[in-house]
Amino acid sequence: MSVWKVTQWWRSRLAVIVCLLAHGAPGVALGQMSSSSPPAPRTVVILGDSLAAGYGVDSSEAFPALLQQKVVAAGLPFKVVSAGVSGDTTAGGLRRLDWVLKRPVDVLLIELGGNDGLRGLAPEATRTNLQQIIDKTRAQRPGARFIIAGMQLPPNLGEDYIRKFERIFPDVAKANGAALIPQLLAGVGGDPKLNLPDRIHPTPAGHKLVAETVWKVLRPVLEEEAKR
Repeated sequence: MSVWKVTQWWRSRLAVIVCLLAHGAPGVALGQMSSSSPPAPRTVVILGDSLAAGYGVDSSEAFPALLQQKVVAAGLPFKVVSAGVSGDTTAGGLRRLDWVLKRPVDVLLIELGGNDGLRGLAPEATRTNLQQIIDKTRAQRPGARFIIAGMQLPPNLGEDYIRKFERIFPDVAKANGAALIPQLLAGVGGDPKLNLPDRIHPTPAGHKLVAETVWKVLRPVLEEEAKR
């Protein structure tokens, strides 16, 4: 075959391909003519305080980053985003929620309330703020799932206050069909070996245990969501 004929043959083939792309081949969607790309990962947002922010440790050592490692190892299509601000209360989390909801939120893990308790704020105010965080998120992200992290307080705050405070989290979770982490700092809180000198914020070893505690609740939620 001459060079001229080869050139003409390729031109004719190219014309056919252009026509198919422009008008669509019978029975074949344009999306099927190219290799399919994996779907974008969905988002887990941790709305929290200094614990989520990783106060006193490198961000790669804080429990949100450790959760991302677990998500990847489990092959789940989610990205973990830490929206932790040191010193934040439930009221503070509610105030900045509009900014947080500018990004997609498929699962919202609420890790707030510890500072409310340490400051002796009224338990009913904390309960109301948590409920408003859920309500506002549902209004803007109707399909979002929720996980509530339960908080524990040191005994010096008084038995009656502690009892009322610690009931907030399971009550709010139950009322909203949210998953509950009974105690975020289980096995870590109060242990000097697992906390910084302030006895409040976990060391890297403490964050590893926190990540394990959260993962027991988070993983089944993500596995269920991945099937939807």
